[in-house]
Amino acid sequence: LISRLQAFLPQVKLVHRLDCDTSGIIVFGLTPQAQAHLGQQFEHRKTQKRYIARIAGHPTEEKGRVDLPLCVDWPNRPKQHVDHENGKPAQTDWKLLALEGEDARVVLKPLTGRSHQLRVHMLALGHPILGDRFYAEGAALAASDRLMLHAEELTLHHPNGGALTTFRSECPF
Repeated sequence: LISRLQAFLPQVKLVHRLDCDTSGIIVFGLTPQAQAHLGQQFEHRKTQKRYIARIAGHPTEEKGRVDLPLCVDWPNRPKQHVDHENGKPAQTDWKLLALEGEDARVVLKPLTGRSHQLRVHMLALGHPILGDRFYAEGAALAASDRLMLHAEELTLHHPNGGALTTFRSECPF
């Protein structure tokens, strides 16, 4: 995306990224000042993110918080894993939206921003995200030809004036 944008807007800078297989909202800054302002919001957790995911199985609860530290799984990079000794803090709030056959649709709200956080946290709950080629196996992997994770909503302070602004992208699945 950044290469495509820079072909028309050479000054554009990437602010926020998504895992390669995740669909949805991504943020770029048009000026160095905007990029710095937006980057600070992500770094200091001033943004609010909402994801939609389809997961394998049915959670026993309707909502919860996953609070498990994560770090890179060095022999299997880029995979991450839960590591209580060396991991960095990672928290995800989740809420059940609907049961869909043998699977479920959930809202995921990361409170931290670790690599693969949502994917590893759902796996740790015993409900991998459907179609996840890194963490799902068997029926959960075969259930979709894509990762069923979508960045649906992002709220931040606009770099031009500071107004609280929400961007939304309808979930395609």
